[in-house]
Formats: sequence, structure tokens, C-alpha cells
Amino acid sequence: MAGAAVITVALVFAITLALLLKSRPILATTSLPHLLLSSSWHPLRGEFGFYPFIVGTLWVTFLAMALSVPICLLTAIYLAEYASRRVRSAAKPLVDLLAGIPPVVYGLFAVLALVPVVGGLAARLGEPPTGYSVLAGGIVLAIMVFPIIISVTEEVVRSVPLEAREASLALGATRWHTVKHVVLRSVVSGIAAAVVLGFSRAFGETMAVLMVVGNVPKAPHSVFDPAYPLPALIANNYGEMMSIRLYDSALLLSALILLVVVLVFNVVATLVIRRIERRLA
Repeated sequence: MAGAAVITVALVFAITLALLLKSRPILATTSLPHLLLSSSWHPLRGEFGFYPFIVGTLWVTFLAMALSVPICLLTAIYLAEYASRRVRSAAKPLVDLLAGIPPVVYGLFAVLALVPVVGGLAARLGEPPTGYSVLAGGIVLAIMVFPIIISVTEEVVRSVPLEAREASLALGATRWHTVKHVVLRSVVSGIAAAVVLGFSRAFGETMAVLMVVGNVPKAPHSVFDPAYPLPALIANNYGEMMSIRLYDSALLLSALILLVVVLVFNVVATLVIRRIERRLA
């Protein structure tokens, strides 16, 4: 069992090392700050600026989390605390089904149903009316992380002992105050872990976002602008035009950037969760 655990952890270091080795050619010719802050993406001229792709990834991901987290938390609380057994037994399989739908199906749904709505809204607001935008990508990505956050949050909320709820109610607290001040306070670290899992999924999602976000290598300035996230850049270009010098290394560097950002976010989230737990202890 210890060996299996070591192998699992070692995979992270192996993937990181492999990407770092493959990224060395472009890092040897261009400084990392220049690559991260440059907006010029012209592979034929040897210019590989990742700034538009990083900004596009952050826009889509944080918009998706802003849309999904409140809905997911309220849904999980309702299913765990308020819904009857019949409603819960009917809703749970449907939530789990969302996790099993292939990303390309989400993408097709967004292209057929979501992009026209976003385009119409953008036209009324004087924005580009194409509909292929950060907003469309953020909405479809929010839907994709629903099952992860809802399922994990509901499980941790239901794990709070019944005695804690009964003690709060016996002191005269309402049901909502019991949920807010007793139940949620007890599982704040579990809820944070659910959000971190959802962020990790959203940050690396490729196919569905690729189909609706526009794929224009320019930094977006509003939710109605098109974007070009890093996963879409890799999926669209890896394996093509590899005869261009440093192209392969640049795409693998973008994969390394994705990995490092998710890793840093998880580490920071873990430290914040531990500080919250100490404060609530």
C-alpha cells in the first residue's frame, strides 16, 4: 500500500519533470517573464507570448466558479438538509449523470442553445454579437463543475452528526441558523475542498470550452469578448506544424504553466483551509 501511494505521488513529479525537460529549448532562447507577459503569438516569426492565453484561461475559469459556487452550495444544502427522501433519491442520480456526460456533448449543447442567447444579449448591449465569448465558455464550464461541487458538499454536510443539529435546535435556534452556524461551520474545510476540486476541473477543461469561447489569441476585456484558453491552445495545435522551430516546446511549456497554476492553487487553498480550521477550533 505504501508503494502504491508513492507511485501515485511520484506521477506528479514525473509529469512535471517531463514537461520541464521538453520546455527547456524555448526557455533557453527566451526568458520566462517575456514569455508570460508578451502578447505577441506568431509562431512563424518565433514569437510565443502566452499572456492572452493565460488571461483568457483565468477569465473563463473564475467566471465559471463565480457562477457555479453559489448555485452548488445552495443545492447541496437543500439536498442534505431540507429535501425529502423522495426528492433526494430522484435528484442525486441526475446530478451524478451530469458528471458522466462527455464534454463534447456539453460543447454541442452550448453551440446550439447557449451561443445564440449570449449573442443576442451581446447585440442588445452593443457588444460583438457572435456569442462565442468568455461568457459562453464560463456558463458551460460552470454546468460541468456542478456535479463535483454538489456531490462533495452534500456528502460533507450530511456527515455532521445529528446530535449537533438537535443541540442547536434545543437551544431555540431556527433550522436555517442551525445550518448556517453549526453545520456549515463544522464542514467549512470540506466545502473548500469541493471548490478546489471544481476549480481544478474547470481550469483544465478543454473540449467544451474550445467549442464556444471563440479561440482568438487576444486578451479579453469583457465577458462578451472571445478568448483562447491554454487547454484550447494545446488541443488545437499540438501535433500540427511541428516543423516550426520551438513550437513543440512552446506548447509543452503552456502545459507546464497549467500544471503549476493548479498545483499552486491547491497548495494555497490547503494552507487557507488549515488556517480556517485552526481559527474555528
